[in-house]
Amino acid sequence: MKPFIIANWKMNPATTQEAKSLFDSVKDGLSGIKNVDLVICPPFIYLAAFNSYLSIIKLGAQDCFYEKSGPFTGGISSLMLKDLGCQYVILGHSERRIHFKETDEIINKKIKAVVSAGLNVIFCIGETEAEKKKGETQNVLEVQIKRGLDGISAKEMENIVIAYEPVWAIGTGNPCSPDETRKAVLFIRKLISKIYPARILDNLRILYGGSVNSENVRDYFGKSGVEGFIIGGASLKPEEFIKIIKNIN
Repeated sequence: MKPFIIANWKMNPATTQEAKSLFDSVKDGLSGIKNVDLVICPPFIYLAAFNSYLSIIKLGAQDCFYEKSGPFTGGISSLMLKDLGCQYVILGHSERRIHFKETDEIINKKIKAVVSAGLNVIFCIGETEAEKKKGETQNVLEVQIKRGLDGISAKEMENIVIAYEPVWAIGTGNPCSPDETRKAVLFIRKLISKIYPARILDNLRILYGGSVNSENVRDYFGKSGVEGFIIGGASLKPEEFIKIIKNIN
């Protein structure tokens, strides 16, 4: 299975020209690299600028609403994203949970909407620092998974990637260690095996996100049992991002 890399640009950059320059720098840096599945998730307003010249890079969105259409000011539907050429949608990111007050139930509705549209979900889960200190990591992951995937069939699960992103490690420069990550990954796999048939585990991709850089990425890929990464800040630095990809390629 190829390494799977998600670039989450979050609310960056500020202009279309900067976004195109960043995208082009990444695309040019990938010359000769074939053994990787790469998804770039820019802000909504830049999606249309990239869908006409995608090759090795797939396009993803950072969120979507759970209704197909209607009086939902500011909402973006999965059907709109599909029309723009998106293949993936990030859902459940801790920043959406914290700043936009998204609950597990809301995230579940979004997951159902995305898979029903024929798109793939990058389902983010992870504990806060306070939860970690209390020893609640596994309880938090279990609740987020069971509620987030409630009503999701085995067939639909084939279109879902799970991203383990401990909240305390995101953007802090304090990554979760490969050993800790491995424990979380094993727990996630064990939990999924209780909910879905064994064949789902065979193809399930679990990613890690949280202060990943070109220096530590090899340790994660070799020791933690993950199949790839969701990368935030480093994905906005083309040279560093390409170096991350080359270091695991």
